[in-house]
Amino acid sequence: MPTPRDRRARLAAFAVFAVQGLTFATLLTQVATLQRKHGLTDGELSILLLVVPVIAGGGSVLAGAAASRYGSRLVLRLAQPLACAAVVLAGLAPNVPALVVANVLFGLGLGGVDAGMNMQGVAVEREYGRAVLTGFHALWSAAAVAGAVWASAAAGIGLGLPATFSIALVPAVAVALVASAWLYLPGEEHRHRAGSPAEETTAKVKVAWRPIIPLCLAMAFLYVGDSSISNFGSVFMDRVVHAATPVIPLALGAYQLTTFLVRVGGDLAVRRFGSAAIVRAGGAVATLGFVAIVAAPSAPAAIAGFALTGIGLSVVAPQSFSAAGRLDPAGTGVAIARVNMFNYVGFVVGAALVGGIADASGYQVAFAAPLVLAAAIILLARGFQPRTAGSAATTAPIAS
Repeated sequence: MPTPRDRRARLAAFAVFAVQGLTFATLLTQVATLQRKHGLTDGELSILLLVVPVIAGGGSVLAGAAASRYGSRLVLRLAQPLACAAVVLAGLAPNVPALVVANVLFGLGLGGVDAGMNMQGVAVEREYGRAVLTGFHALWSAAAVAGAVWASAAAGIGLGLPATFSIALVPAVAVALVASAWLYLPGEEHRHRAGSPAEETTAKVKVAWRPIIPLCLAMAFLYVGDSSISNFGSVFMDRVVHAATPVIPLALGAYQLTTFLVRVGGDLAVRRFGSAAIVRAGGAVATLGFVAIVAAPSAPAAIAGFALTGIGLSVVAPQSFSAAGRLDPAGTGVAIARVNMFNYVGFVVGAALVGGIADASGYQVAFAAPLVLAAAIILLARGFQPRTAGSAATTAPIAS
């Protein structure tokens, strides 16, 4: 049974996820505005955007190492204000070099928060003894939608970037810092490290790579698909199905909406059917979604395909983190940081792969690439099957 302390930690984790979703959307909805402000070409913008996931991958690795020793609470207390401040700095940047610096800082903060918040989420799930992680990701999606709505409203009343970013993220920093007081402390998060000498010996384990690889690949393949939709969905709607200008944003809107709706009930589905079955079904549905996109004869059919893809891909990330947590019985956070790193690998590969194929053969052919990788998630789903905590396949002793 969860204790009042566990419930406070869960509320704090909800706050951290919400702030991260708001931060992410607040920046990404203003990419076109930043491009116009600094006179960036499409190629220069692509390079600037790729800086973020590359740096974020490094930030995730650093977060894993720090959290293993000091706990993810400290990581979040440092990284989340950094990410918010970096977005405000991006709005204030007077030139491209300053914008690059802001992007680097945002990447570091993004990687640290993504890893740290999922470490806290997995710790909450472990104490609750049932699936709760998908609910955190649902709130992330809801906050991202709120960030997009705020960006639209701010543009409508003529606010500049500094004001738009500051009004959203200064309060967000305050929320994150207040919530951090309720996050699990290292002794609570790494609960299996305390106790008898026998427990200390059991906790001294190294998380093996082999059982984590299916989770890493599933995460990467998910974000290849997500990256293709986020970066090129509007282009597909414009150039392939020739959608009207007001209809073009509905592709991404449908994808984000179904992602949120499925995540709201995702934990109940996992408790009933198990994570492996849910991921397998998600891979199948996402594959059908990409088939519908590639074969779409019209804008409504393409929007339906994007919505179907959101249903399928929405479950993969939270279940990847949850499964990684089960493979790390000592609660070090190392497994979660490794899986999180492949979030950014998938994003970079997706942007390069789909963009490259589109240049050579068109966007309809390009969207066949994430289709194939979504289908591969079906085969990787067996890696999400729960294992025993002390399995030799899961951990290996560290020499004292």
